Amino acid sequence: MGLFRRRPKLPPADRPPLDRDERVLAWAAVGNGEGDGVVVATNLGLWLPGRGHRIGWHDVVKAVWSGRELTVTPGERVAERDGYLVVADCPAERYLLLDPGELPHQVRTRVTRSVAYTQHHALPGGSGRIVARRVPGLDGLTWMVHYDPGTPGDDPDVFAETDRLVAAARAATRPADL
Repeated sequence: MGLFRRRPKLPPADRPPLDRDERVLAWAAVGNGEGDGVVVATNLGLWLPGRGHRIGWHDVVKAVWSGRELTVTPGERVAERDGYLVVADCPAERYLLLDPGELPHQVRTRVTRSVAYTQHHALPGGSGRIVARRVPGLDGLTWMVHYDPGTPGDDPDVFAETDRLVAAARAATRPADL
């Protein structure tokens, strides 16, 4: 018996419709492994059972590995402001992975690598997180705001303060001229 166990290839029937430059990094069967689907991590994002599309690493708000269960919280764009997106958490999705292989490691690495800046701030009537994410295929950073529950995201004072905070964060992360 060898030191390293070779992981079997992803069965063709479980292979998602990958883009031309997309490649599989890791995968794991969900549930009992008999028809419950697979979770597939690629260089561009995460394919989850029951979805006909990939979730980009920059759109994964949170991913947690319990040792048996992978919980993924995707984000949904709810508004576009001048220079940033307002993103809300979608319901968390849980997947029991009996033989996870490298999947949890790849998910953690890729989600973490996509975050270039994150800072939580008080806002009028609540709070929120300013986040800059790296998006595959795009130069620069994509700026996002996640308002905490109860924060009045449609309040003009919240917009004004959010605009100011995003502008300050962008200025602080801009490369210095040489």
